Amino acid sequence: MTRLRAPFGRWDPASLSEVVARFSGLESCWWVAGGFAIELAVGRRIRSHGDLDVLLLRRDQLVAQQALPGWQWWAADPPGSLRPWASDEILSLGVHDIWCRAGADDPWRIQIMIDESRGQEWVSRRDPRVRRPISTLGMTSADGVPFLAPDVQLYYKAKAPRPKDEEDFDAALPVLTDQQRRWLVDAISKTYGPHPWIKRLQA
Repeated sequence: MTRLRAPFGRWDPASLSEVVARFSGLESCWWVAGGFAIELAVGRRIRSHGDLDVLLLRRDQLVAQQALPGWQWWAADPPGSLRPWASDEILSLGVHDIWCRAGADDPWRIQIMIDESRGQEWVSRRDPRVRRPISTLGMTSADGVPFLAPDVQLYYKAKAPRPKDEEDFDAALPVLTDQQRRWLVDAISKTYGPHPWIKRLQA
């Protein structure tokens, strides 16, 4: 699917196979995130996608430049502007998104999401009370694709669910384990308070 994100230009998401080819072999951890992560957890196509997200820990952010040599990398500076990300530049804590494309006239292909960590723990950028061992942050598909665990991805989607987030939640709910449901209820409650997903997760 190709879409336009004015005023920054159109998107033509990279395929999963291209992402795997570019990021596999790197020493740092990485995970497919967003709606594609939910589909990998569910094991089937759910909906169309306007972009493709890859999650990196902030300490590993420069892996994005190693995986995409010769590309253009643009940092999304809050509250909503893009600027070129210089080679070997360490981004500030406020920057969580990087848009990547092969050249100035090409569509955006991959969005890099930057998350926080402390030691061997992942720490939510939205709430430092929400954390878990990095070793449990992701899963691996039958085809060997690393992806963000569905309970973590749904935690981020729960902030202000859009129709596509509700669709992802509906699809993922049946495959969540009891442990994942409990973790997600606790994380949502801590960060967002009362939430319509909680009752369904506890059913």
